[in-house]
Parts: sequence; C-alpha cells; structure tokens
Amino acid sequence: MADQTEELVDVDLYDDGSFPDFGRNQAPGAVAVFAAVRGKGPVPQTGLATRRQLRAMYLSPGGHEPVGRLVLRSGRWAWLYRIDLAVPKRTPTLAQERALDRAMAARSTCPKCQRRYHYCLPLRTQGCCDECATGTPADPSSYIAPPAPHQLAA
Repeated sequence: MADQTEELVDVDLYDDGSFPDFGRNQAPGAVAVFAAVRGKGPVPQTGLATRRQLRAMYLSPGGHEPVGRLVLRSGRWAWLYRIDLAVPKRTPTLAQERALDRAMAARSTCPKCQRRYHYCLPLRTQGCCDECATGTPADPSSYIAPPAPHQLAA
C-alpha cells in the first residue's frame, strides 16, 4: 500500500464537460473586442472573440480549439476563441486573387450584352441580366460597359 504511485484526480461533480456560456458583453474582454471591431480602439491582447470578430481584427484562430460559447437571446450561439492564441490572417497570393476575380467576373457578367455588373446576376435561373431578360433598363451606374470592338486602321 505504501508504494502505490497513483495520482489523485480532482473530480467536479457538477461539470458536464460543456463549454462555458457567456451572454452579450459577459465574455472576458468583450467591451475591448467590440471597440476594436468598430475601429475605436486597439486590438486587445487578451480576452475572447468570435471568429467574425477575429476576422474583423485581421486575425484567425490559428487552428486552436474554441474555449467558450457566446449565447444570444434568440437562442443562437457562436464559438469563442482566445485572442492571445490568434494569428494574423493569411493574405492571398496574386494567383489566388486573380482566380477570385475571374470567378466573380463570371458571376457578374451578362453572357448576352457582356456588361459586368457590380453585383451577382441570376444566371442559373434567368441566364442573363434583367435588361436582357425583361427589357427593364438598368441603371448605368450599376454596370461597366463592355469594351468597344477593335477597329483595324488599315
């Protein structure tokens, strides 16, 4: 009995293994996080923030697991991550930005009139812009006109 080297384990009878729940402005550093997200204060070094709040502060969780939950009155909730473990957000490479621009151009360019709109077109359902489909004139400030066809000089 004297040479048993078993470690003692502290057991909490009321712990169900779930994450701690915080309401609005109850998480550690919540006021400083809200100020930083709105651009009215520096990024705090400690505290908890949601993924969107981290993204607004140009940070990402960095592969770390959530440490709590933010529970809203509507019943919705979001994971909370530690700010001190967050890492700076990755910036896309030039090739990734080019690929994203091509994808957005495909979603916002009408295949009939070749105008590139400042929003995504309903190409799956309608197949073209509203002006081509229904004849409703589009606001000229909502699109970029296609380039003029090239004319040879000689």
